[in-house]
Amino acid sequence: MAEPLKVALAGLGTVGGGVIRLIDANRALIERRAGRPIEIVAVSARDRGKDRGVDISRFQWVDDMTALGELSGADVVVELIGGSDGPALTLARNTLKSGKAFVTANKAMIAHHGVDLARLADEKDIPLKFEAAVAGGIPVIKGLREGAAANEIMRVYGILNGTCNYILTTMEKDGRDFAEVLAEAQALGYAESDPSFDIDGVDAAHKLSILASLAFGSELDFAGVAATGIRHVIAADIFEAAQLGFRVRLVGVAEANGGGLFQRVHPCLVPISHPLAHVAGSLNAVVAEGNFVGRLFFQGAGAGDGPTASAVVADLIDVARNEYGPAFAMPVASLAQPGRADAGERTGRCYIRLVVEDRTGVLAEIATAMRDAAVSIESFIQRGVTEDGDAVIALVTHECPERNVADALQRLSGSTSLIGAPMLMHILDF
Repeated sequence: MAEPLKVALAGLGTVGGGVIRLIDANRALIERRAGRPIEIVAVSARDRGKDRGVDISRFQWVDDMTALGELSGADVVVELIGGSDGPALTLARNTLKSGKAFVTANKAMIAHHGVDLARLADEKDIPLKFEAAVAGGIPVIKGLREGAAANEIMRVYGILNGTCNYILTTMEKDGRDFAEVLAEAQALGYAESDPSFDIDGVDAAHKLSILASLAFGSELDFAGVAATGIRHVIAADIFEAAQLGFRVRLVGVAEANGGGLFQRVHPCLVPISHPLAHVAGSLNAVVAEGNFVGRLFFQGAGAGDGPTASAVVADLIDVARNEYGPAFAMPVASLAQPGRADAGERTGRCYIRLVVEDRTGVLAEIATAMRDAAVSIESFIQRGVTEDGDAVIALVTHECPERNVADALQRLSGSTSLIGAPMLMHILDF
């Protein structure tokens, strides 16, 4: 029998415990598929005495998790600590410099430092694997890096954050407002006590930047992702979207063309006819469009101990088989630097919601701002007033350059009639 692949595991939280349970439960099957046993030999975490529901006494305990990369007797290190810097990054660098394979579920670290880590992996000709970093158990990274490798990818987009999708689809189902549904999601454990990374679009932006690099063969540019979250979506937006034949989803979109790389995470109106409109609850979904393969649609659980552990162990099976290639589908030296596209040049339709004083002349003021910015209005809706007596106005534009819409909203920004900031959502039209 071939020698086992010996694994050192850093991080024994929900996913770390899931990895141990998965290897225990499917040991024989994993060995047959990997061609040799996969054995955890060492673990490390912040608290040695914590009860994690799995027996860790059988593994070597290492107090300094950053030293796992230099541990003799380990072939591969799995990092499940989290965080873009700190111990996770130190461990990643130590592991790769030591010539050991590295597997991680850490999207923040890959989004910020993935190119530098991939460069180390290229120099040592060793695996750097991160399937679990994007969309949990959905094999979308493998799908882009391997299954669609012969295609030019024109666009990659999708629902990349389960917390936001749960909140939006619950608002849609129950007709409740954002704050109430968020509080419920926190009570149920679907949202963190500080949910900012999720609801402000940062988590989805990390994942989108990774997908964009894989899809377009470009260097990671997390800083180039324009991210807007869902905290300002109200029940009236969900209702109006439904009346117009849409559903509201937080969608990450990336495209690359002669104008550069475009990356944006933004709440969108998705047509009922589009598959993303039917992705409900905490599920994730990713769409990639290739010039020969056409539309690829990946859907499944985007988080949780089981799905994420499944992706981690799938990476370990690849390492055991010695099946790996460059982390971003091509050597770092071959990755393009396309520059950033000007979002103002993009054309499309938009949904705009305004809360204004309910008085004569306000509609004319809005119409004038739109006219002066060369924005044509397709529909203009007012359905009553808020509890404070203010009017809620929703309008949909005809297709026009995005800079025109930005100009119209800038013209309205100084209006004394406007209550709070407008809500802008682009309409998904592909």
